[in-house]
Amino acid sequence: ARLLLKDEVEQFLFAEAELLDDRQYEEWLSLLDDDIRYWMPMRRNVKFGELEREFTREGQDINWFDEGKDTLTRRVNQILTGVHWAEEPLSRICHIVSNVQVLDAQPSTSEPSEVSVKCRFIIYRNRVETETDFLVGKREELLRRAGDGWKIARRKIVLDQNVLMAKNLTFFF
Repeated sequence: ARLLLKDEVEQFLFAEAELLDDRQYEEWLSLLDDDIRYWMPMRRNVKFGELEREFTREGQDINWFDEGKDTLTRRVNQILTGVHWAEEPLSRICHIVSNVQVLDAQPSTSEPSEVSVKCRFIIYRNRVETETDFLVGKREELLRRAGDGWKIARRKIVLDQNVLMAKNLTFFF
C-alpha cells in the first residue's frame, strides 16, 4: 500500500509540474485546497549554534511568499491579463520534481485522507533572450484527498540559495 501511495503522490506532483510548465494556471489553481497555505521563508546566513534563526517565521517575519488561495488566484489572473510587466513575454519554465518521500498518511496508508510529503525541486526559467534562472530547493507539503485525486493544503518552499539572483518571482513553485 505504501508503494502504491508513493507512486500516486509522485504522479500527482509530476502532473502539477506539467500544468505549470504548460502555463495551465487555472487548472493548477484547481489543485489547491481553499484553505491552502503557500509559504516560502527567507533564508539567512547564520553562525554555527544559531540555526534556529536561519529561516524567517511563518506569519511573523517577512517571507518571499506567505499566501492563501485568494492571493494565488489574483497572481494567476494578473498573468492571464497579458499585461504583466515581468511576464511579457512569458517565461519558459521547467519544473523538475524528485526525491519524493511520503512521510505520513492519516488515518492510514491504505486509506489516506491526508498525506505529508517532502520532495526536491529544480526550476529552470528562461526569459527574453538571455535571462536564465536556476532555483533549487525542497518542498514540504500536505496533500488532502479530494474524490479520487488530491488537493494541496500546505506547501512550504525552502530555497537552497541565500541570495535570489532572479529579477522577480512571478512563477509558481
